[in-house]
Amino acid sequence: MCRNGRLTRFLTLLSHDDGEIGRVGSRALRPLVAVLAAVSLASLSLVAGVWANGSTADAERPESLTSIHARSLAAKITVLRPNRLTQAEIDWRGGAITTSTGETVSVLVSNAFPVETVTPEGWAEFLAKLVHGRELSELTMYVAPLTEVQQLCGAQSLGCYSRDTVVTVGEALPDGTNPEEVVRHEYGHHIALHRSNAPWRAVDWGPKHWASVANVCARVSRREAYPGDEGDHYSQNPGEAWAEVYRLMDERKAGITTARWQIIAPSLYPTEAALQAAEQDVLQPWTAEQRSVFRRQLRKGQVWWIKLSTPLDGTVAVTVTIPKGGLHQAALVASDRRTVMKRGAAAGQRQRRIAATACGQRSAFVRVTQKGTAGQVTVAVSTP
Repeated sequence: MCRNGRLTRFLTLLSHDDGEIGRVGSRALRPLVAVLAAVSLASLSLVAGVWANGSTADAERPESLTSIHARSLAAKITVLRPNRLTQAEIDWRGGAITTSTGETVSVLVSNAFPVETVTPEGWAEFLAKLVHGRELSELTMYVAPLTEVQQLCGAQSLGCYSRDTVVTVGEALPDGTNPEEVVRHEYGHHIALHRSNAPWRAVDWGPKHWASVANVCARVSRREAYPGDEGDHYSQNPGEAWAEVYRLMDERKAGITTARWQIIAPSLYPTEAALQAAEQDVLQPWTAEQRSVFRRQLRKGQVWWIKLSTPLDGTVAVTVTIPKGGLHQAALVASDRRTVMKRGAAAGQRQRRIAATACGQRSAFVRVTQKGTAGQVTVAVSTP
């Protein structure tokens, strides 16, 4: 299943099947080119977050990743067959290389490059110096001249990514674009592929910590962000914004302070907190919900308030177990202690359950109101 669309100054798209992190099926590699739409900062200003009770269907959207720096304003779509790499008449040198850090990464360089100017070892060392985690060993990178990259990725492409594979230019271009920019952006997609942002897909929404700091969920609810949109809303695609934020973060770590921010909406330009969250997503990624259990003896008519901290967006689940013969009520209440976000639903005679999505708000309360038989109440909570 393919999605067509237009890109903005970024180019080649590769998409893959849905699946768990680290296990992605094969799909066609698709390059796209288009015009960057003008963005109004005023129309993209942030407002308060919300709690969402709605569908997480966006989590099922096909993953899609995009390359960088388109050179044409004309829309053009080309489909790349999954086996194009093996069919291309390009000679490669290189393979699995052990870097100075002791890590192993696979890099192949086109024999069109002189052996003394572009080497697999040099690019392997570059990759090893990026801010990265264990996902590095899963990557295979092909480095080629522009003409060969376009043969593999599509006309006017500078690079592409799919299924743990990067294809990139290996030489500076006349307009000032350097291949390191391309690689950093594509590696950002590689990181997202190996991170979780449940219940959403990190490749479309960005990893958990950065997406929460950037208020991606709240932006989506206000139609200010469009996960997975490689078309008219490309500049507001948080998956692409994440890749650019990663590039910017890594360039700053490398001492590069002149980085450009040209293809993504200005409202998504990272704050210092967002850059720190991006680094945390790389080095200390989120993996699972936090679970807590609370117990209390409730007297007749007593109301029990349990404060929840939700610094990250994601699924909140509450299970309230009440005494036999109890008629207790449970609700998820906003931090103002007045706004009921979700009421508990009966799950058998002795349980009340609540499921909601933290979407911008950073605290809430579980409220349990005693009715019927008094006795011990147990509240099990799962937060992002």
